[in-house]
Parts: sequence; C-alpha cells; structure tokens
Amino acid sequence: MSRQSSRSSPPDTEAGATPGFEQALAELEKIVTRMEGGQLSLEEALASHKRGLELARLCQTRLEAAQQQVRILEGDVLKPLSFGNAAEDESDDTHDD
Repeated sequence: MSRQSSRSSPPDTEAGATPGFEQALAELEKIVTRMEGGQLSLEEALASHKRGLELARLCQTRLEAAQQQVRILEGDVLKPLSFGNAAEDESDDTHDD
C-alpha cells in the first residue's frame, strides 16, 4: 500500500499542526486569491480573514527568527548603510596626511 493513498488531502494545519513558512505563505496566497474573487459568503470571508491574519503573523514570526539567526551567524557584522555619512567617511579616508 502506498503512503499517498492513505492521505489524499494536504495536512490540516488548523487542527494543531503548525505549518512551515513556505506552506503558510502558500495557504495565505490561496486565501487572498479566494477573497479577491469576491465569491465568499460573509461567514467564509470572516473565517478566511481570521486564518489569513494567523498565517501572516506566523510568517512574520518565522522571518524575524530567521533574521535573528542571520545576525547571530554574521556576528552582528551587518550594519545599516548610512548613505549620507558614507560620502563623508570616504572623503575622510582619502585625506590622511
């Protein structure tokens, strides 16, 4: 017996299993498409909106965690660029007399 035949639909993420970032984003995109279609009843639209907010928060949390991991791995080497001060810094470096 094949594993896929025992489960023909995607896992139910609302039943407690937390989706991964890519899965959450894909579900969020489907929700947006359905809502933009304008064919949902009020109750369906509200439920979709609620689920969309949950997924958006999950994605944002996952992105923030990934950003924190990058900061740790880079040893806080990444610094925001300051375009206004960059020209001054370069001119200071060239005038070391």
